Order: sequence, then C-alpha cells, then structure tokens
Amino acid sequence: MLTDIIPAVLPMHGKAKVIIAGPCSAESREQIIETASALNATGKVDLFRAGIWKPRTRPGGFEGCGSKGLEWLREAKAATGLKTAIEVASAAHVKEAADSDIDVIWLGARTTTNPFAVQEIADTLSEMPDRFGVLVKNPANPDIDLWIGAIHRIYNAGVRRLSAIHRGFSVYGPSPYRNPPQWHIPIELHRRLPGIQLIFDPSHTGGKRELVRPLAREAYELGFDGLIIESHCNPQCALSDAAQQITPAELKELLDTLIPKQAGEPTTRMAELRSRIDCLDSRLLEIIAQRMALTDEIGQLKLDNGIAVLQPQRYETLMETRVAEAESYGIDRRFISSLLATLHEESVRRQLALHKAN
Repeated sequence: MLTDIIPAVLPMHGKAKVIIAGPCSAESREQIIETASALNATGKVDLFRAGIWKPRTRPGGFEGCGSKGLEWLREAKAATGLKTAIEVASAAHVKEAADSDIDVIWLGARTTTNPFAVQEIADTLSEMPDRFGVLVKNPANPDIDLWIGAIHRIYNAGVRRLSAIHRGFSVYGPSPYRNPPQWHIPIELHRRLPGIQLIFDPSHTGGKRELVRPLAREAYELGFDGLIIESHCNPQCALSDAAQQITPAELKELLDTLIPKQAGEPTTRMAELRSRIDCLDSRLLEIIAQRMALTDEIGQLKLDNGIAVLQPQRYETLMETRVAEAESYGIDRRFISSLLATLHEESVRRQLALHKAN
C-alpha cells in the first residue's frame, strides 16, 4: 500500500541528513565541473543537481541549455563520483535522462500541478521502474491531495525509490518568502505517508540567499530528512535564480552550523507533558462539541423567527473581543483569528444545513 512506502531515493546509511546541491541551471561545461568539484570537496553533498530544461514564468529568460548539458553532468559524475539529478517535465525528458546515466529525476512544482503531465511521466517510468530514484516536489498551489496524487501515480508505475520535496507554496500578494513554507502541509503529508523521505528546499521557499540558512534550520528543527539547496560557483553571474543561490563554501559553512535532530524516545518529563496535552485536547474537543450544540440551537431559533444565518456585526464583535482576550493570554493574534474563523465557518455550515433541511 502507498502508506507503507517507501525506500528513500537516497538511503541515509546512518547519516543524519541527506544533502542535494548544485546550480539552478547547467550553463556551461566549465560551470558544471567547477561547481560539482567544489561541492564534492566539502564532503557534505550526496547528490549533484542541475537544471537542464528550465520552464520559466515568462518567455525570454534563460530556459536551460537543453540536452547538451546532460553530457556535462556525465563528465561531472565521472570526475567526482557524485550521483546526478535533473528535473523532468515530459516523457521525452525521462528517456533522455535514462540514456545519459542520470541517477535521480524530480518533478517540479509546475509539473506536479498537472495530473496529465505526471501520468505521462509515470507511464514512461512504468517501462523502467527501477531505473531512477524519483523526487516529487509539492504543487505550486497549496493542495496536499494533488501532491499525494502525483506521488501515487509514480508509485503505481512501479517506482519504489520515491521521495518528496517541500519547496513552499505560491501565494498572491506580498510575502517575505518567494514561496511561503506553510509547514502544516508537509507535516500533514508526513502524517498521511509516514514512510516517505521528506526533503526541504530552502532556496525556492525563501527566494533569497539570506533566507536559506534560517529556513534550513527550521527544517532541521521539524525533523526533515534532508535538504536540496541551489549552489553555484559564481551565484552573482547565474543565468537563473541568481538571488537564491549560494557558493559551495557558503553551503559547507551553513551545514556545519546545523545540528540534526534525532527522533529518539521521549524523556519521562516529555511523556508527562504530552499526557497533559492529551487531556487538554480531550477537554478542548468536548468544549467544541458543546459550542456546536449551542450554535445548532441558535440556528433553529433563526429558522423559527425568519432570521438570516449570517450576522456580520455579531461576527465582527466576536472577533474583536475574543482576539483581544486571547492576546491578554499571550496567544498570537493571527493564530486565534484563524481558529475563530474556522469555528465560525463550521457554525455557519451547520446552520445552513439545518435551514436547507427545513
């Protein structure tokens, strides 16, 4: 079953974390060999990545060197011993990768968003299910079912060396991140697929090299299995995503500062605290059930007296008073606002259902 997966794309073999690194794009033979050699010299990198075909948001940008870059990766692999990885977006890409001694392929966020493209790749992989390790990035939009669906399609093709990459999610409007991490989504993915190796991409999440380190640290704190970081021998001159790439030396320095977190068994004190949380959660669920029962009674009164379900003024007052009260307890405003909005949405849904039934 899918929930029983999965042999990791890169087995850890006792290592604390798996590290994948390399430039956003393969730009020249010299750039690939120089970067791969420098990354190999760090002693930290397990897999060398580089983009061959680059789907850009707008036409006119650098869209990759194309197939000739595959030979550069072959040379880099022979020179360093590092396994190689590229992004694929079509059946043709998969076949070229197979012919070029590529070890690992990944599906990018745009590809994962498109089930037709994923299925095309899966159909091709079904002809050679043991040929590659496959990494599946989350879709651009925050849709966990779409992400799991893409993983499922590749799994159904017979691929078993299969891992997931979290690279943040697109949002409309200003944000300090290129793709905000929305950590709860990969955490939920791991809950649903507990066997899957989960790799974090701080480069695409942050979009700025100064955000790579703090985001990588957060991923370590959350227990991710590894990192995929864009690293270039001369980032300022990179033809794509220059702002988010770091040098091999900077990568080594970053990794030297990260302390991997071990799973381990909880201490006695931790077990005690968790037990207390479990009790509070049970009480919280009981209180929520009582609250919903009261909103159902209110819904019946509204129905009996011809009153509209939605009462915007009441909602605004509730939000103002509850948020202020929560802040007095040191509870974050954004958190409590989101929680109250979810409770209100469910109350409205239940009352609408009652009105429709009558």
